[in-house]
Amino acid sequence: MDYCAALYIRLSKEDESEGPSQSVQNQESLLREFVQQHGLSVYDTYIDDGWSGTNFDRPNFRRMLADIEAKKVNMVITKDLSRLGRDYIMTGHYMERYFPEHRVRYISLLDGIDTGVDSSANDITPFRAIMNDMYAKDISKKIKSVKRDKQRKGQFIGGKPVYGYKMHPTEKNKIVIDEEVAPVVRRIFALALGGMSCRQIAVLLNRDKVPTPATYAHLPIARPGPYSGLWSGERISDILQNETYLGNMVQGRRVKVSYKSKKCLRQNRADWVVVEGTHEPLVDAETFRKVGMLLCSRKHTRSRTYDFLLKGLIFCHECGYPLAVVNRKNARGEDVLYLLCRTYQRFTKAGVCTCHAIQERTVTKAVLAKVGEICRLYLHPDELLPIARRALEQAQRGETVEERQAMQARIDRLTAHLDQLYTDRLSGLLPEADFQRMFSRVKEERERLEETRQKWELCQQSAASQEERANELVQRFMETACESRELLVSLMKRVELTEHKNIIIEFRFREPEAHS
Repeated sequence: MDYCAALYIRLSKEDESEGPSQSVQNQESLLREFVQQHGLSVYDTYIDDGWSGTNFDRPNFRRMLADIEAKKVNMVITKDLSRLGRDYIMTGHYMERYFPEHRVRYISLLDGIDTGVDSSANDITPFRAIMNDMYAKDISKKIKSVKRDKQRKGQFIGGKPVYGYKMHPTEKNKIVIDEEVAPVVRRIFALALGGMSCRQIAVLLNRDKVPTPATYAHLPIARPGPYSGLWSGERISDILQNETYLGNMVQGRRVKVSYKSKKCLRQNRADWVVVEGTHEPLVDAETFRKVGMLLCSRKHTRSRTYDFLLKGLIFCHECGYPLAVVNRKNARGEDVLYLLCRTYQRFTKAGVCTCHAIQERTVTKAVLAKVGEICRLYLHPDELLPIARRALEQAQRGETVEERQAMQARIDRLTAHLDQLYTDRLSGLLPEADFQRMFSRVKEERERLEETRQKWELCQQSAASQEERANELVQRFMETACESRELLVSLMKRVELTEHKNIIIEFRFREPEAHS
């Protein structure tokens, strides 16, 4: 078989500390010497420099896989197994499944692994992968420990300092005031101290076209939208509560879930690392304290979350973001839920999107009418009637076997109780007044149970009654089925409300045509 090889090279930042033996040049030299000795054809060299072995979303690794899919490559060569990856699950996936399924021969030079030949070295490949994974985990722990130690010493180890600060030009892990935007931070605190709310401050900064922290730092926008590049009340609130502006180093607010994942979770305040007096403050302690008190005085219980049928399904047609729901009083003092654009709500007066305000029940009613129309096209009473009959039969069988037996047993016990009361009265053990009271109560309960039992028997004997109940069940289902939250989620991808209050429903299927 003719082979066209991919030379894969990976070097992480941690690997650089092991010396020149792991360098890109060293790896490439070793791989090229091997292919020359064996007369192999090389399609391309794929180099991921600075990428962790636990991350398989490396650009050149993905490019190599694309070439494998395109059948341009049928051999992959690495210096050792750890160059392929240090996550033993993913490494095993490529070794045991992906490469064999795509008829790719894999060679790891220093490990003696060659899937093209029967070798004992191939048998211990899973163990090597586990060892590489353990190495990655150990390295991650060491790095985390070193970073935590630096945090406790008040050294800045993040990527970008908070808005208003920049990295020290000569001292590593130290921040200094960024005089270009520091006036903005001081202005924010001054406005807050003057009584302006966070949202009012955001509106003012947007009006003055002040760049946001993300815009100023040239950070990529995770979710581009109509409010990208705009200040929000939440952003202002974060600044006003950040102790970094007091001269304290605040770190560890978010931590990675695992050394195998980039996902970060927000930490409780008690787990933050706060070191006082590490840099020059932007605001004095008294201003920070007073602003904090003002924020606390304005804090109110978060608005209640309202459950409604279309929750999570309805979006703004213009900006694409979910609609917010708010509670308002009408002229009669009644609570009424309104839907409005969340973007407009957050950035009022910024000229972003429009209100879209409309009563929630108006939209829900229109959507249910449309879904009901769809249901009537698909569901026919004649087809549902046999299902309803079977459901009633099963229910009645359950009643007959279980509930009716329990009822009959209760009737028998009450009859025995009445007999005992007669006996006790005749023998003089029970006074007349007590006898009458107890006899009346027990007899009344027995008669009520007897009446219920007779109704069940009549209902079972009447075929017409059964058919009537089945028709009633079908009719009730046809009227209320479309109001099921589960049905709506299964039928619709999303509902969009336009600026002119038009409702657009995107179904998960091709909408059927109505036939007369």
